[in-house]
Amino acid sequence: MGKVITIAQQKGGAGKTTLTAHLAVAWGQSGRRVAVIDIDPQGSLSSWFQVRATALGSTVGLIHSRVGGWRTEREAERLARECDLVVIDSPPHAETEARIAVRVASLVVLPVQPSPMDIWATQPTIDMAKQEKVRSLLVLNRVPPRSKMTEDLVGVIRGLLTPPVVDLADTRIGNRVAYASALLAGRTAVETDPGSPAAVEMTALAEEILRRLG
Repeated sequence: MGKVITIAQQKGGAGKTTLTAHLAVAWGQSGRRVAVIDIDPQGSLSSWFQVRATALGSTVGLIHSRVGGWRTEREAERLARECDLVVIDSPPHAETEARIAVRVASLVVLPVQPSPMDIWATQPTIDMAKQEKVRSLLVLNRVPPRSKMTEDLVGVIRGLLTPPVVDLADTRIGNRVAYASALLAGRTAVETDPGSPAAVEMTALAEEILRRLG
């Protein structure tokens, strides 16, 4: 039975879809069979997948599903029987759908930008994961280089942690144009420029998440 990883964050624009696509491809490149489930009404992940299928002529082993509501749990369980990893891109501001996606997960990954608004918006998702008895991993996302404010805010984020139930990833994801430009072409940075800082840090995060999953 495969593992289900839900990418969740109450605040919109936190980078959930970018993280979902990049992690899924990184895991696929490591030889694992991966499925992605898009339950966000905006459908950004599904749009990327369509562009990808057209650009590459195939899905390159990545399975895609778009569902919502009560069907999420059943679909995640079905795909987990077929795949090593199932990654759910969950919607912001949708209590029921997000809770179902959290409940079915082995691990919840929360992208957090180093801003007060993002930090404040993170607590409800942490609380939801705790209520559903699912571990959560916060990931610093879109981190600007050499910012004192970032380090100050990291200190605040550490106050939210209760390892191993709620922990902070060692890997940080930088604020890089490479992520968005790759997605626009239906690709990811780990494919377009494997030696780039964007690809290196995303691959490192993918490996760290697998280690934490056990």
